[in-house]
Amino acid sequence: SAILSSYFLNEKLNIHGKLGCILSILGSTVMVIHAPEEEEVTSLDEMERKLQDPAFVTFAVLLTVVALVLIVVVAPKRGQTNILIYVLICSLIGAFSVSSVKGLGIAIKQMLERKPVYGHPLVYILVGILVLSVSTQINYLNKALDMFNTSLVTPIYYVCFTTTVVTCSIILFKEWSSMELGDIIGTLSGFGSIIIGIFLLHAFKNTNITWSQLMSTVAKEPSLPHLEFETSHTLLESVEDPALACED
Repeated sequence: SAILSSYFLNEKLNIHGKLGCILSILGSTVMVIHAPEEEEVTSLDEMERKLQDPAFVTFAVLLTVVALVLIVVVAPKRGQTNILIYVLICSLIGAFSVSSVKGLGIAIKQMLERKPVYGHPLVYILVGILVLSVSTQINYLNKALDMFNTSLVTPIYYVCFTTTVVTCSIILFKEWSSMELGDIIGTLSGFGSIIIGIFLLHAFKNTNITWSQLMSTVAKEPSLPHLEFETSHTLLESVEDPALACED
């Protein structure tokens, strides 16, 4: 999306931004390769027990409080100048939307198996949470796209949203307990690559360096030592030749 916006929306994406996108994609790929297998949940009763886990309840309350502070206090003051405000609101709320979709997917599966799910209160709670969270995400994502460059909003939102969802999934399904050391290192390495990619994308957004300029600079550098070598060699020859030295 960031790359296509530079072509179709005439938004600038310099070489740092392109490298940042590549690093983010590679980091995400590494994280997916080393991601743990989530615990299979086959019924709404199991999903309800997991949603009532104290660790997940604490995480959900913390996300809600931070999101409300950003919406009520921070966004009216700094939302139009700081790209992370609106993006963080969408990302934090995204954890609730993904969890709701997970639960509703289980409900639909049970419904296709002709199991009675209409009377389960969790279904209607998940539908309400999904509608509220998705509408909030759309609202603040549109605000971010109106205020800031699409080539910046999209990858930053992608990384923040993915990070929040992965964290939520780890807490909800206890995925880290079954991971080996190599997978943990791979996951953290992929996450580090994503962070570096987003830093390149955001920190150097106003730097106008093109690939042709970079290659021309590299092409000119090898010739400088050669000229210095020729000049020094010529001076040495002049010093060794007494006649030339007198003329000089």
